[in-house]
Amino acid sequence: MFIQTESTPNPATLKFLPGQTVLEAGTADFPSAEGAGKSPLAQRIFGVPGVTGVFFGNDFVTVTKDDSTEWDHMKPAILGAIMEHYQSGAPIMTGEADTASGHAEHDGEDAEIVGQIKELLDTRVRPAVAQDGGDITFHGFDKGVVYLHMQGACAGCPSSTITLKMGIENLLRHYIPEVTEVRPVGL
Repeated sequence: MFIQTESTPNPATLKFLPGQTVLEAGTADFPSAEGAGKSPLAQRIFGVPGVTGVFFGNDFVTVTKDDSTEWDHMKPAILGAIMEHYQSGAPIMTGEADTASGHAEHDGEDAEIVGQIKELLDTRVRPAVAQDGGDITFHGFDKGVVYLHMQGACAGCPSSTITLKMGIENLLRHYIPEVTEVRPVGL
């Protein structure tokens, strides 16, 4: 098994590509070791000292580290943990995996606008941020303001504010005049 790594715009996050499917559908975000109970792979990666977050996409694993640990010291252990997991035959997720779109539900008078927002996120934004090892999902829409949840490499990335304001906000405002602003939301 050969696992490739790619840097991301977030220097605290590295993207690992195992050359195999990680999740069949959707994404899974583990911003702390306490939430990794549903994933034997995430638990194994959190066993590496310095790991502070794990995120799964379709064909990648994104790992976030603390500021005091260097990638040169962690990377071999993370590669080993991923390789051991795949060789063990254990599942990536146990129990019911949340394979929904990741977007929050939204009903009411703005339902049509929200549908357009989600469509643009799914077709234009999410594929691009997946390349960087992250994901962005719809969280809410209120009085022209779109609230988005950033995950994986996007969470805590120094360039995420610029991506939100210059990229996503401009895109949504261009196609949907009702959108006036885009803001991140922390969960």
